[in-house]
Amino acid sequence: MDTIPADNFTVELQQLDTTPRAERAKWLLNSPEPPSLWHKLTTLLRDTVSPLGNKLSSSADRPAGSKGGTGTAVCFLQGLFPILKWGRDYKAAQFKNDFMAGLTLASLCIPQSIGYANLAKLDPQYGLYTSVVPPVIYALMGSSREIAIGPVAVVSLLLSAMIQNIIDPSVDPTNYRRLVFTVTFFAGTFQAMFGLFRLGFLVDFLSHAAIVGFMGGAAIVIGLQQLKGLLGIDHFTTKTDVVSVLDAVVKSLHRPWNPLNFVLGCSFLIFILITRFIGRRKRKLFWLPAMAPLFSVILSTLIVYLTKADKHGIKIVKHFKGGLNPSSVHQLQFGSPHVGEAAKIGLICAIIALTEAIAVGRSFASLKGYQLDGNKEMVAMGFMNIVGSLTSCYAATGSFSRTAVNYTAGCETVVSNIVMAITVLVSLLFFTRLLYYTPIAILASIILSALPGLIDLNEAYNIWKVDKLDFLVCIGAFFGVLFGSVKIGLLVAVTISFVKIILNSVRPSTEEQGRLPATYIFRDITQFPMATKITGMLIVRVDSGTLCFANANFIKERILRRVTDENGENTKDRVGVLVLDMSNVMSIDTSAILALEELQKKLTSQGIELAVANPRGSVINKFKSAKFIDKVGAGRVFLTVDDAVDAFLHLRMTGLASC
Repeated sequence: MDTIPADNFTVELQQLDTTPRAERAKWLLNSPEPPSLWHKLTTLLRDTVSPLGNKLSSSADRPAGSKGGTGTAVCFLQGLFPILKWGRDYKAAQFKNDFMAGLTLASLCIPQSIGYANLAKLDPQYGLYTSVVPPVIYALMGSSREIAIGPVAVVSLLLSAMIQNIIDPSVDPTNYRRLVFTVTFFAGTFQAMFGLFRLGFLVDFLSHAAIVGFMGGAAIVIGLQQLKGLLGIDHFTTKTDVVSVLDAVVKSLHRPWNPLNFVLGCSFLIFILITRFIGRRKRKLFWLPAMAPLFSVILSTLIVYLTKADKHGIKIVKHFKGGLNPSSVHQLQFGSPHVGEAAKIGLICAIIALTEAIAVGRSFASLKGYQLDGNKEMVAMGFMNIVGSLTSCYAATGSFSRTAVNYTAGCETVVSNIVMAITVLVSLLFFTRLLYYTPIAILASIILSALPGLIDLNEAYNIWKVDKLDFLVCIGAFFGVLFGSVKIGLLVAVTISFVKIILNSVRPSTEEQGRLPATYIFRDITQFPMATKITGMLIVRVDSGTLCFANANFIKERILRRVTDENGENTKDRVGVLVLDMSNVMSIDTSAILALEELQKKLTSQGIELAVANPRGSVINKFKSAKFIDKVGAGRVFLTVDDAVDAFLHLRMTGLASC
């Protein structure tokens, strides 16, 4: 690496601004005192409990003609129920588009809801119940215009995989169902709390890479679970790992089984996949893949009814109760010995459901050019699941496949969800008896047809190219779900993510900086080979937002090693000044300040001066409180790296002139 002799800086030492360097240093040292701890706590509490406080008190947000408390109440209601705000300008032309989108959505939702209820080990009507109440509640409280609410495959798998470890649905279906409603209530409560208290960061513990791996593994597990319905197997394992499922399939094939289930299911699976391929090739035929599942249910049911195929080994739904959603308030088991387990499962379902819903909502919101409020979404999702748990629904969230259909069908607002819910309700009231002969193999084929969208190989490859540690999180979640369980997959993903965060925190990098040619900018000499080092000076930047007990000694040792290496290479121009660039450090604790004091003492013993450049407000205030400025010297704290270099070069030039 090239170095610039001190003689070449005579021109650069000319002041290009009117503010002296010493004056700029005073700006830094005389910065205002930080707010008190009590002030910080009260501000945090006020913002958390009343996140809309400033907006509600602003006259700009009040409707025209409203005053005082009335206007505030109206604004509060509009914030809680966005439909009250945009509903005033709702047009008939918008309703036409929403009506057609809602009908198209219902044609896909009805067969999928029945299939997902089967996946959740519930009777089919509970899937349809979940497509009635939650979409209506979300339409009143949600802020996404395109998202389609209802049961989804991953959440259905989560419920069945974890709750059946507590209560076997085949042995005690009543208590199993009650525990599902209880878990749904807890999931909704957690979701609402996340939104009300701005705890959405908890959802971020599941990184994008973890979600990609988890969804891929869950898709394969769900697909393997459908082999029971596709093959017409009576006795099947309750475990979800791939080894147990394949072992159960192999053992079942040695027993008598009817291949008609497999033929019927595969035939309609191929039909649905073909329609999906046609719909992607020709956008005008978007309705074809949306209608295909419902058409498959109707046609297969008709075939079984006319041919009496159920008498020849075809497995059918049979039990299907219609009518309005019954109340399930009395079924919530808060006094059950399993209430703790229900809360844990509810928390996991809440995070997974929110992660999927917010990702789906934001994806389609960006296409329409508007912003989605994550906290409002969490509150809406929470309340819809709380109300759903009281009306015989299980955990609902946003479905990517149905949202894509809703968007393609031309929906304008969430009214399409209301239209869908009404259509499903009409089906519950009048058409459920017709679904008595629906083959279970068809429901399995419908679920299987929706799974390819959950496996994103391209995104997994992109994660591999960009960040190998992220890919490790991805495959950890994937194999954890595939060969362990859903809980193990999530645990592996979160554990690896935390290990990654800890490694980055306790082992941050330090960069040696040099000046870019013809500028006053200092950058990493490894990233910018053209940057030149300053003779007799070592400029080091700490690449960590937090300098604390966990990484302070590591950083100190790295810096001392750099000084030793630098002096070992240059026997002539030894390092006389170390400039510590702290522009990246946002916070510091007492352990880190003690480590810096030790660094300063060791450097002084070697005849090296320490200078600090660009410390942030919170850092400089703690330096002053700890008397660190007095130990280093006020003249050794600078606003920028360039000021520090300029000051020491000026001292060197003055020293040379005096000689």
